[in-house]
Amino acid sequence: MCVACLGLRKPKNEITESEFRSGFASLLAKAPPDTVRDSAFFSVPANQPPWFDTGLELQAGERVSLFLVGEAVLSRDLNLSFHPDMQLWYRIGDAGNIFRGTRNSHTFTADNAGRLFLGSYFPGEWATRTGAVSVGTEAYRLMEGGLGVFIVRWAGQPLEGLKRLAALGDVGGLLTSEIDRLEHAVKPPHGWDYLWFLGPSEIYSVGQIAPSQRPSIACHTHRDAAILHKDVSVPLTSDLRLQWSWKVDALPCDGPENTLENHDYVSIAVEFDNGQDLTFFWSSQLPVDSGFRCPIPTWTARETHVVARSGSGDLGRWCDEERPLHAYYERFVGTIGRLDDERDPRVVAPPTKVVRVWLIANTMFRQKEGRCEFGAIELVSDNAVVTLN
Repeated sequence: MCVACLGLRKPKNEITESEFRSGFASLLAKAPPDTVRDSAFFSVPANQPPWFDTGLELQAGERVSLFLVGEAVLSRDLNLSFHPDMQLWYRIGDAGNIFRGTRNSHTFTADNAGRLFLGSYFPGEWATRTGAVSVGTEAYRLMEGGLGVFIVRWAGQPLEGLKRLAALGDVGGLLTSEIDRLEHAVKPPHGWDYLWFLGPSEIYSVGQIAPSQRPSIACHTHRDAAILHKDVSVPLTSDLRLQWSWKVDALPCDGPENTLENHDYVSIAVEFDNGQDLTFFWSSQLPVDSGFRCPIPTWTARETHVVARSGSGDLGRWCDEERPLHAYYERFVGTIGRLDDERDPRVVAPPTKVVRVWLIANTMFRQKEGRCEFGAIELVSDNAVVTLN
């Protein structure tokens, strides 16, 4: 992705909801005929659980764009907040599948007829593809702030309509960004998919040729989060190893990542068939081969972090890594990840195989930038090599 496109993806000019509303109202008043069929503004409070009923009935095939401002605040003291591109999800009808965009704007064509609902994501996590949350709805009472939403139902093609409005002006760079998104879609590398309940992203893309003579997987993360994964089915033998190369240019955190307020990082992980995952990350200061359970409450029961490399000394250069997965599972998941209480969900059956490899990026907490590339990624045993990139 070009540097210019990064600026469009994350417009720097923050605007108030009042400016947001007046800006779009002014543009609509000047819009050419047959551009916008109708439109509506909504304020979605962060302290109420999903879902917010817009009252808008969409028809199958209808073309819609949404533009977003605001933030959902979990803690002002810790400066923990979530921006609209991560926070707001959509659903058509009571039983429709949930979806969201990758920026503070999103354009879609309705797959089915139904009422449009808006879902505020954090502090919950989706438990089903129709939008049930995995935490009690009382958790939302901790939140502050909210999101301003402007919804446009187009009379014609969305891209043409967006360009007509953009010719009259812009509102916080939102129109320009959405035009860019539609014309220059950022797609993940072939064979890799985004984890459905975190949603799609523009964090990962095909990079340059790595030292392995394979295209790298480039990662640029800024105040967002995503997990890119690829399915495998590899027996967890005693000699199975994860091998990868990476070049980290910028670490997204300068504090200890084992605390919630500093839990921003880039990593590579393996998921086992018992639901546990083991993720290897580059720390700013924690010692190599130290490990801990994920400090995010909804991930504590399933994810264990291990420091693969630490400090700034190797930033900007390619580094090769190898970790024996069976030994590391026993050392980290089998000890710090297990409590004596049999009711603890972390007490699980031992794994027998690796079922996915993940690439993880998170910059939701400190909201700084992380930049890296992954080169060769392989699962290697004495008898076989499974190449992932």
